[in-house]
Amino acid sequence: AALEAGIKELDTLVAKATAQRKAENVEFKELMASDSAAHEVLGFAKNRLNKFYNPKLYKEAPKQELSAEDRIVVNNGGTPPPTEAPGGIAGTGVTVLAQISAHDTVAQADKAAPPPPPETWGAYTVKSEESNGVIAMIDLLIKDLTKEMTEAEAEEKHAQEDYETLMQDSADKRTTDSKSLEEKVSAKADMEAELLAHGDAHKGAVKELMATEEYIASLHAECDWLIQYFETRKTARSDEIDSLKRAKEVLSGADYSLIQTRARSNLRRR
Repeated sequence: AALEAGIKELDTLVAKATAQRKAENVEFKELMASDSAAHEVLGFAKNRLNKFYNPKLYKEAPKQELSAEDRIVVNNGGTPPPTEAPGGIAGTGVTVLAQISAHDTVAQADKAAPPPPPETWGAYTVKSEESNGVIAMIDLLIKDLTKEMTEAEAEEKHAQEDYETLMQDSADKRTTDSKSLEEKVSAKADMEAELLAHGDAHKGAVKELMATEEYIASLHAECDWLIQYFETRKTARSDEIDSLKRAKEVLSGADYSLIQTRARSNLRRR
């Protein structure tokens, strides 16, 4: 019973650990997706700022690769196919958070129109120090995102390793407990079979004992009868022997009547 309860408890623990691991993995994937999208958006914003403030650090978007058919058209003086505008969030091509952005847009559309923007201090002027501060802030955000993603990957790796270790230990323990349970069940069955056999043997022994006791009781009764009538039988036997002797003497020619007369006279004298 204890082993069965232990196996059930172990199965429950494994099921809970599996559900928790799945939930943690889903949370990890969502975190990595959102952080990766934010990382791409920040990188895109930084590159756009570099285009205006640090042109040397600006990275051009990769050129569109033409297919074999388009290359033939261009080589023959034709025009290349139009480049598709990047989709995603604000034309960055990042689509991971597009659904969240669209949801927020719909929610904002349901609200009242926002008030007009406040008046500025005048025309915008380029200030390299402020732009460098913004880019540095973006770099700091990218660094924080990278750190968070690295820590999340390490935690996910360790959590997966711990889960696999738990599953292996649980599987080994379940195998051992199941084997022990099977051995105990088998031993119990053997003991029950032996108990049944001993029960049958006991019944036979009891019957044999009762028969023996009945036989002893009959012997006792016979012996008691023999002891009770021993003297009587002894006397009768002696008289029978005397009678046989006298009969033999009579047959041999002895005067039995004379012997009786003398015996009577002797008894009278006494």
